[in-house]
This record gives sequence, C-alpha cells and structure tokens, in this order.
Amino acid sequence: MDEQLLIMLAFMEGTGILAPFIFVFFHVLRQFLFIPVVILCMAGGILFGSFLGTVYSMAGLLLLSALFYFCIRRMPGTHAKLMTIKYKWFGRYTKMTVGQIAVLRLIPFFHYHLLNLCLLERRPDFKGFMKGAFATNLPLAFFYTVFGEFITHFTPTIAVIIICSLLLLFYILREKIATVSWEDFFNHPKQGKNPC
Repeated sequence: MDEQLLIMLAFMEGTGILAPFIFVFFHVLRQFLFIPVVILCMAGGILFGSFLGTVYSMAGLLLLSALFYFCIRRMPGTHAKLMTIKYKWFGRYTKMTVGQIAVLRLIPFFHYHLLNLCLLERRPDFKGFMKGAFATNLPLAFFYTVFGEFITHFTPTIAVIIICSLLLLFYILREKIATVSWEDFFNHPKQGKNPC
C-alpha cells in the first residue's frame, strides 16, 4: 500500500495542472487499491496544502458518494453484505443520525461505504443524500488534511483518548428511539417441539 501511495504522489507531482483532477479521480480508485480514505486525505494536504487539499478531497469524496448512490441498488449482493455488517455492528433497527455518521467517518477503521449505506437509509433521495454526504465528509476531509501530519506523530495513548472521545460523541449523538414493525415484534421462530 505504501508503494502505491508513493508512486501516486510522485506521479501527481510531475503532472502539473492535471494533478487536482488525477487526485479527485484517485479517490474513486482508492477502494480498489485498498488505500484508506484517511491516508489519501493526508496525501492531499501534503500535495496541495490545507485549503486546496480539503477542497480536492471533498470533490473526490462527493464524487465517490454519488457513484455509491447510483451503483448500490444495481449491486444486490454488495448491498446485502453491507446490510449484514450493519446489523452485526449497529443492530437491525438502528438508524444513525448524520452527526453520528460524521463522527464515525473520523475513526479510521470504519468502513466508508457502510457509513454511506447508513446515510442512504436516513436520506433515501439523491439531493438529501448528497447534502448528508457533504456534511459527513467535510469533517473527515478537513481534519485529516489539516492535521494529518500531526496525527501521525501522536503517541498511542493520545490516539486511544481521541478514539474514545469520538466513540463517546457517537453515543451522545444517537437517535433515542427505534421503530419496530408489528410483524417483526411478534415474529417468533418456529419451534420444532410442542412446549406443552
């Protein structure tokens, strides 16, 4: 992974005016190369500086979110796998708020497209989804572009404190109610034997 990132950085430095377009497009290709979003946002800060790196990362992440919106419905197998992961991690009836999704995007080991799926459940129309994608991707792009260089120098203790603080913030921002359908509430598994 480090070799791929170094090759990408060297290539972009030599492309001049095309570098921002290649960087934005690289956000779409990143998932096929198994490069985390965090590392790519940090690379944007190194290549373009804080402001332009954040702008280009946001453009790439919004393009990726739009592609996810249009492609996930055409990929039922991937959709089912993501739903299974969501049920295991968050529960069947949990609907995360936009604030919770934004906080989870800041934690590097959360699956980016799983959080996109949670956002799609919250806002199923394209305009609402893209507004939510902008709101949830902005903290990610800004934080890791501006502070990326300093985060890599944190001690493990400070990193654990930051992650615990983000998890606490995730808990505080949760939705306080869950809606369960009548059929699901009274649906009991069939028993093989008569209990009497």
